[in-house]
Amino acid sequence: MPYVNVKVTGGSEAPTTEQKQQIIEGVTELLARVLNKNPATTVVVIDEVDMDNYGLGGKTITEVRKLAK
Repeated sequence: MPYVNVKVTGGSEAPTTEQKQQIIEGVTELLARVLNKNPATTVVVIDEVDMDNYGLGGKTITEVRKLAK
Protein backbone atom coordinates (compact mmCIF):
# COMPACT_ATOMS: atom_id res chain seq x y z
CA MET A 1 0.00 0.00 0.00
CA PRO A 2 1.83 3.15 -1.17
CA TYR A 3 1.52 6.26 0.98
CA VAL A 4 2.42 9.59 -0.62
CA ASN A 5 2.54 12.85 1.35
CA VAL A 6 2.44 16.03 -0.74
CA LYS A 7 3.27 19.27 1.07
CA VAL A 8 2.29 22.60 -0.46
CA THR A 9 2.21 26.16 0.77
CA GLY A 10 -1.10 27.18 2.25
CA GLY A 11 -2.73 30.55 2.74
CA SER A 12 -3.16 32.61 -0.40
CA GLU A 13 -1.20 30.03 -2.44
CA ALA A 14 -3.19 27.01 -1.26
CA PRO A 15 -4.50 24.76 -4.02
CA THR A 16 -8.23 24.73 -4.68
CA THR A 17 -10.35 21.67 -3.99
CA GLU A 18 -10.29 20.92 -7.73
CA GLN A 19 -6.49 21.20 -7.86
CA LYS A 20 -6.16 18.88 -4.87
CA GLN A 21 -8.37 16.34 -6.62
CA GLN A 22 -6.16 16.56 -9.71
CA ILE A 23 -3.02 16.05 -7.58
CA ILE A 24 -4.55 12.99 -5.89
CA GLU A 25 -5.67 11.50 -9.21
CA GLY A 26 -2.35 12.28 -10.89
CA VAL A 27 -0.17 10.81 -8.15
CA THR A 28 -2.36 7.72 -7.97
CA GLU A 29 -2.20 7.24 -11.75
CA LEU A 30 1.57 7.77 -11.75
CA LEU A 31 2.16 5.05 -9.16
CA ALA A 32 -0.17 2.69 -11.02
CA ARG A 33 1.59 3.33 -14.32
CA VAL A 34 5.22 3.43 -13.17
CA LEU A 35 5.21 1.02 -10.21
CA ASN A 36 2.17 -1.09 -11.10
CA LYS A 37 0.54 -0.18 -7.76
CA ASN A 38 -3.13 -0.78 -7.15
CA PRO A 39 -4.97 2.57 -7.19
CA ALA A 40 -7.52 1.21 -4.70
CA THR A 41 -4.81 0.87 -2.05
CA THR A 42 -2.81 4.01 -2.85
CA VAL A 43 -3.05 6.71 -0.18
CA VAL A 44 -2.31 10.34 -1.06
CA VAL A 45 -2.29 13.01 1.66
CA ILE A 46 -1.95 16.72 0.92
CA ASP A 47 -0.66 18.93 3.75
CA GLU A 48 -0.91 22.69 3.48
CA VAL A 49 2.00 24.35 5.26
CA ASP A 50 1.68 27.97 6.33
CA MET A 51 4.27 30.04 4.48
CA ASP A 52 5.75 31.21 7.80
CA ASN A 53 6.36 27.55 8.72
CA TYR A 54 8.13 26.71 5.47
CA GLY A 55 11.73 27.76 4.85
CA LEU A 56 14.07 28.05 1.89
CA GLY A 57 17.62 29.34 2.02
CA GLY A 58 17.30 30.41 5.66
CA LYS A 59 14.18 32.50 5.06
CA THR A 60 10.49 31.80 5.42
CA ILE A 61 8.58 31.39 2.19
CA THR A 62 6.73 34.61 3.11
CA GLU A 63 10.08 36.45 3.01
CA VAL A 64 11.21 34.65 -0.15
CA ARG A 65 8.00 35.66 -1.96
CA LYS A 66 8.39 39.30 -0.87
CA LEU A 67 11.98 39.40 -2.12
CA ALA A 68 10.96 37.88 -5.46
CA LYS A 69 8.56 40.73 -6.26
